[in-house]
Amino acid sequence: MGYLSHLECTGCGEQYSCRELHTVCPRCGKVLYPRYDLERARAELRREDIAARPPTMWRYRELMPVEDPRRIVTLGEGMTPLLPLPAVGGRLGLAHVYVKDEGTNPTGSFKARGLSAAVTRARELGVTAVSLPSAGNAASAAAAYCARAGLELYLVMPQDAPHANKAECAAYGAHTFLIQGLITDAGQVLRDAGRTRGWFDMSTLREPYRVEGKKTLGYELAEQFGWELPDVIVYPTGGGTGIVGMWKAFEELEALGWIGRRRPRMVVVQAAGCAPIVRAFREGRDRAEPWRDARTVAAGLRVPEAIGDYLILRAVRESGGAAYAVTDDEILADMQELAREEGLFSCPEGAATYSALKAMVREGAVAAEERVVLFNTGAGLKYVDLLHPDLPVFRRGEPLPLPEAREGGPA
Repeated sequence: MGYLSHLECTGCGEQYSCRELHTVCPRCGKVLYPRYDLERARAELRREDIAARPPTMWRYRELMPVEDPRRIVTLGEGMTPLLPLPAVGGRLGLAHVYVKDEGTNPTGSFKARGLSAAVTRARELGVTAVSLPSAGNAASAAAAYCARAGLELYLVMPQDAPHANKAECAAYGAHTFLIQGLITDAGQVLRDAGRTRGWFDMSTLREPYRVEGKKTLGYELAEQFGWELPDVIVYPTGGGTGIVGMWKAFEELEALGWIGRRRPRMVVVQAAGCAPIVRAFREGRDRAEPWRDARTVAAGLRVPEAIGDYLILRAVRESGGAAYAVTDDEILADMQELAREEGLFSCPEGAATYSALKAMVREGAVAAEERVVLFNTGAGLKYVDLLHPDLPVFRRGEPLPLPEAREGGPA
C-alpha cells in the first residue's frame, strides 16, 4: 500500500476523496493534485531502497496513484537516460549540458509516463471507457496503455498529426478520428460526446493522475544527479504537464528529506507560431490568453490554450526561470545539428530546447559551469517526414560520387 491520501484543488484548496472518480475541481474548475501522507512516507521510506528497485518510474510506486501494485499498467516506462552533450555544450561554452532522452520510452515519447499513471488509476477506480484529444504522442501512448489495460479508448487528433501517431493508434485498436482543426477543437468535440456516453476525460490536467506520471521526471533527475538538482531545466511546453509535474516532485522530495531547498530555474520553450505561455510570462500575467492561428512544425507545441497555464507560470516565476519562443527554422536546423554533433535524433520539441539554450547563451542567461538539462520528449524517427535529405544517386557500375577531399583530411 502507498501513501496516497486525497485530492486537493490547486486553485481554491478544496479537498476531495481520491477513492472517487474526479476530473477538475467541481467548485472552481481548476486542476486537482493528488496528495500523499509525506510525513509517514518520510519515516518509512528510504531513497536507498528506491534506488535498488527495477529501473522504471514505478520504483517510486508508494508516491504514485495506485493502491494495489498488482494493478499497475506498465510497459516499462521511465528511468530514461541522462546523456551528456559535450560537443554542443563545448560549442556554446558550457561545461555541463545534458539531455534527458524521453524518446526511449514505450511508444517513443514522454507521454508514456502520464498515461501509464492515468490508465492505472482509472482502471483501479472502475473506468471502462476513456476519451482523449491529442496532437499525436499522447494518443499513441493512451492507445497502447488502454490496450494493455483492456479499456475502450476514443481519440480525436488534428488531421495533420504525424502519420506515425495515426498508424500507432490504429494498430492498437483505439477508436480514432481526425478533425480539421486544432487539439482544442478535438477536446471540445470529445467532451460534448463523452457527457452522454459516459467516457472518462483523460485530457491533459483535466484529470488528476497524468501529472503523477510526469512528476517522475523530477524524481529521476534528482536520483540521477546523486539526489541533487541541476541548475537549469529547459522544457518544451504545450499542455505543460511535465514542467508542473517536476515542480510538484521537487516539493515532495524536499518534504521527504531527500533533497534540499535549492531549485533549478525552470525555462519554458514554445514555438514562435504558438507561444501563449511565453507571451503571458513576458506580459506579467497569471493566465495565458488563447493563441490565435496556431502554427508550428512541432505538433506537441501546437497547443493554443492550456488549462494548467497558471501552474506553469507559477513554477517558472517561483524558480526565477524564463520563457523563450523559437522559430520553426531554428527547430528544424537544430534537429539536424543535434543528430550530426551528438548522434541524438530528437523530436522537433526536443530540438526547440537546444534552440532556446542558444538564445540563453547569447543573452548571458546561463553560466559556463552551471548544469543544464534539456528535455528531448520524443523519438525523432516519428518525424522523418519533416526532413528532406538531398542524397546523391548513382548507377550500378559507376564510381561512388564522393565529395572532393578536404585539405588536411579524408574525403
